[in-house]
Amino acid sequence: MRMGPLILLAGTLAFVAWIAPHLPVPEGSPAPVTAGPAADSAPQARQKEPGWAGDGTVLERAGDGHFYVDASVEYRSTRFLVDTGASIIVLTGSDARAIGLDWNDSDLAPIGRGAGGTVYGVRVRLERVELGGIEVHDVDAAIIPQGLDVSLLGQSFLTRLSGVRIEGDRMILGGDS
Repeated sequence: MRMGPLILLAGTLAFVAWIAPHLPVPEGSPAPVTAGPAADSAPQARQKEPGWAGDGTVLERAGDGHFYVDASVEYRSTRFLVDTGASIIVLTGSDARAIGLDWNDSDLAPIGRGAGGTVYGVRVRLERVELGGIEVHDVDAAIIPQGLDVSLLGQSFLTRLSGVRIEGDRMILGGDS
């Protein structure tokens, strides 16, 4: 079975849940999950796990069904939800300030559109993002000052890895594809 459509569906659902967390849930649907305090207790990434091809970073699926990882942004550890449906890295306002990025409300501009309408943020370029020994420079990102509970590790970083795959309850970033 091809994983591409499933990953796209999961990414789309994560984006919609992030953009519009207060949409009503149809009766009989599973309860929505959010990336909040539970994300702090999510499993940590492991590197170079025996039995897996290559030297990728292996993430265990958290209880909410998502994958989380700590990466270094501008030499500061930042917690991310890995979002294959996000075009770029998206930082919460608090994470952006913690790594030394600053902005004014006058800097906010439309950067996307979601189920809840226009999404406002500030486009930035990150000098350095490092994960599992892979260091990437000059990475597109955006700061969303309000409404985002956890930063998103999107395609502006993920496409620079040698591969991203999901095998059961594990996501492997980098390594042999």
